[in-house]
Amino acid sequence: MANTTRLIAKNIRRLRAVRHFSQKEVCSGSGIPQGQYSRIENAKVEPSISTLEKLAVVFEVEIADFFESDEFEQSEKLSLLQKIKLIDKLDTDEQQAIIKMIDLALSNKQMKENLQTLITQ
Repeated sequence: MANTTRLIAKNIRRLRAVRHFSQKEVCSGSGIPQGQYSRIENAKVEPSISTLEKLAVVFEVEIADFFESDEFEQSEKLSLLQKIKLIDKLDTDEQQAIIKMIDLALSNKQMKENLQTLITQ
């Protein structure tokens, strides 16, 4: 059970970091006392299902996501809407860089489609 507690704690810390939340913000959104939350995040206690439900709401994930063991796989599973929500929380410079990359990708796609149309005529 200790491994599960550490895995849950690791995923909670990762989710908090990805969303740029402070512990205080998570506690405020979930209603979990800060001392209790700190013990959960540091794998000192195993959170109850009701606590995980509250945290899932705050982090906008499913409870099962707290038990995922592959961080890369986890980030790949985020829906487009969840990714957009995360982008919205970035600094303006970071948002503009991402928008430029998206614009470039869309321009490349349009150029390829136009070239394909020219070739097939």
